[in-house]
Amino acid sequence: MSTYLVTGGAGYVGSVVAAHLLAAGHSVTVLDDLSTGHRASVPEGARFIEGRVQDAGQWLDSSYEAVLHFAAYSQVGQSVADPEPYWRNNVGGTAGLLAAMRDAGVRTLVFSSTAATYGEPATVPITEDAPTAPTNPYGATKLAVDHMISGECVAHGLAAVSLRYFNVAGAHGHHGERHTPETHLIPLVLQVALGERESVAVYGNDYPTPDGTCVRDYIHVADLAEAHLLALSAARDGEHLICNLGNGNGFSVHEVIETARKVTGRPVPQTAAARRPGDPAVLVASAARAAETLGWRPRRTALAEIIGDAWQFARRVAAE
Repeated sequence: MSTYLVTGGAGYVGSVVAAHLLAAGHSVTVLDDLSTGHRASVPEGARFIEGRVQDAGQWLDSSYEAVLHFAAYSQVGQSVADPEPYWRNNVGGTAGLLAAMRDAGVRTLVFSSTAATYGEPATVPITEDAPTAPTNPYGATKLAVDHMISGECVAHGLAAVSLRYFNVAGAHGHHGERHTPETHLIPLVLQVALGERESVAVYGNDYPTPDGTCVRDYIHVADLAEAHLLALSAARDGEHLICNLGNGNGFSVHEVIETARKVTGRPVPQTAAARRPGDPAVLVASAARAAETLGWRPRRTALAEIIGDAWQFARRVAAE
């Protein structure tokens, strides 16, 4: 049994990873300031500290085997409208965390990165060698942190793995998406099915895709969590490994809506809206490196399963 610090462990992905670590028999401390996370999302059995990632040095010591870092602001639109908090929290917070890790002698890090570091890709599927050209401050802050981690590995021997997610979806038991505001397609569609929204907007129907709507790579959050546990074993002193995590298949906006109708058995009205600036037609990951270096392959790849798990969680939350 090892002891791990999970920053941002009251959020969507962080809470699911914390639950998987506990299920594997490890000891987990969750550090979260609850600015976007939820106290109820912290898994039972985890120690909880309400605090900022910048102040991790107050609690981090040599008893921790590694840190899994999820404490970041992640709303793309918000980052465009108000970028300063993103730089302070995402970059400044990570700088403080890395300093605390050095002081405590904790030398392994798994970082929650994002496909937003690539921006609009020239080719798909996207590999880790693709140019990084973020189109918004959120992606830019995550890329800056990746550069920061690379420097830490070279200068101080940190063992680090950055996992660049594509579209995370689904739920794991009592852990699912609770974003405010909600901007992700699947939970928005399910809010319509629950009667919490009148309709879901489809931004553009004239893309060069089979049905004219954007195509995205959806990865089940439980598959994502399993990759983090594998990454802990793959981390090597002085090296920074970067891996994409995705399903490897794309689903269009229309496919998501139609599948949600079938899964929920409820109508999901949709409205046509203009394209959003900077929305690429297709974003699909190549996860070949993760398969080779981590031994990871997604197992929950059916869109109906991903939406079905999210639907169970959404109904549970609505009944609370």
